[in-house]
Amino acid sequence: MTPYSTLRTKFCTLTVSLVALFAIGCQEQKEARIIQLTDDLKVKAELIHSDDFSEGISNWKVEQMPKGSVYHKDGKLEVNDWRGCTVWFKEKLEGPIMIEYDAVVLQDTTKSEEEDGIYDRASDLNCFWMATDSENPDNLFANSESRSGKFTNYNSLSLYYTGMGGHFNTKTRFRRYSGNGEKPLLPEHDLSDPKYLITPNQLKQIRLVAYDGVIQYYRNGELIYDYRDPNPYTEGHFGLRTVHNHMTLDNFKVYRLTKVDE
Repeated sequence: MTPYSTLRTKFCTLTVSLVALFAIGCQEQKEARIIQLTDDLKVKAELIHSDDFSEGISNWKVEQMPKGSVYHKDGKLEVNDWRGCTVWFKEKLEGPIMIEYDAVVLQDTTKSEEEDGIYDRASDLNCFWMATDSENPDNLFANSESRSGKFTNYNSLSLYYTGMGGHFNTKTRFRRYSGNGEKPLLPEHDLSDPKYLITPNQLKQIRLVAYDGVIQYYRNGELIYDYRDPNPYTEGHFGLRTVHNHMTLDNFKVYRLTKVDE
């Protein structure tokens, strides 16, 4: 190869690399968003994790009671559950963070439970976030087998919890699990108005925030819970939680939040 050819090859390689870096930079810039969390707190949200489930569900750990299943179908994570299930994102998250995902509670209203809809129930589109186990602070999954998806077995964890449409779609509730079995329910966090419950077969865009003491839960852009935690959880795992339910999870994203100074 002549010196000129060598130089031209190196130039082309450099050009391709620069173009690729520019494209990556544009994508990162595209994923950065400015969000007003409170009247006096504006943050920049930068994408750090995402899963569109195009490659399966290997990023997730399933804890489930017998007779249920979790699987990959039509480019989504799908849950059929009977007695209790938590599907954990394997990566431990460090705050401040924002989590977003799409969920649909499926219900075939044309069929009875005996025909095909044994799992179809408009109830319990629930979630855990910033979850840790004080017995195993570096490994949430050390006791995974013993928890086995049974709801009461999660009482020993420290976490934030929202249960949308629980109690046969009559309640939506927020709780802070203390890690010692306590999970108080404040009156303002116990909602029963139908507007806070589940309409089956409709997309729910969920957003969870843990920014120091600012703990928030949004559904379809509406702020439902805005809690101030004097002793906030600053790291932990996200888990999709349900019982006797048929639903899908898609477009999962985690953002790092940083304060924007005016």
